Amino acid sequence: MPEHDLATPGPGDGKPSRLPRAVLFDWDNTLVDNWGCIHAALNAALVAHGLPPWTLEETRIRVRQSLRDSFPRLFGDRWTDARDIFYDHFGRHHLDYLKPLPGAEGLLSALAGQGVYLGVVSNKTGRFLRAESAQLGWDRYFGKLVGAGDAPQDKPAVDPIHMALEPGGLIAGPDVWFIGDADVDMQCAHAGGCVPMLIGNSPDDFGNFPPAHRFDTCDIVSDLVRRLGAPISLETPVEQRK
Repeated sequence: MPEHDLATPGPGDGKPSRLPRAVLFDWDNTLVDNWGCIHAALNAALVAHGLPPWTLEETRIRVRQSLRDSFPRLFGDRWTDARDIFYDHFGRHHLDYLKPLPGAEGLLSALAGQGVYLGVVSNKTGRFLRAESAQLGWDRYFGKLVGAGDAPQDKPAVDPIHMALEPGGLIAGPDVWFIGDADVDMQCAHAGGCVPMLIGNSPDDFGNFPPAHRFDTCDIVSDLVRRLGAPISLETPVEQRK
């Protein structure tokens, strides 16, 4: 692939010119595919409460926020019952459905090989998120995996970003990439002052939270990482400001 096709520039200054000190990833539809189980568990909750089931495409489009933020709107006063049905179904089946997306582990390996700190900020419940990472053998790549319910507020609030960066002694800012597939990821990145990077072909209208860079696949980001080489200065943020 020609170099100019590595990334489709966002409204900023073109593709990145250097590696960051840290990369935070969304999880579902960014690194892994587990939509089949999310869809089945959600429909189990919907049908149990007399609501029409969603198609898989509707699930992919409409599932963005964490369960504790979205279920009260979907189910009203009955949301905790729906939550229990969802968690029961998902907990029994999510590892069976789990599939890494093409090129995802290669991207993690490429970044880790350059000494870049890696973390996850997801709206998947924290215990499920960490079980999936362990199942794939990916724990060795991540300093911290932050899921829904782990921080005081869930994505798009900035709390999970700070929690994910803390083990690396890092602060949110322009030397942190936030890679995700949806509008909620871009909003979270903007909230933390990180570089918002979109992967895939999202139909979302990003409004005031556009991605700075767009990539089709993990493999394209891996190619960019190899071309950029060493990460940016490992000086502390305080030293960088002097």
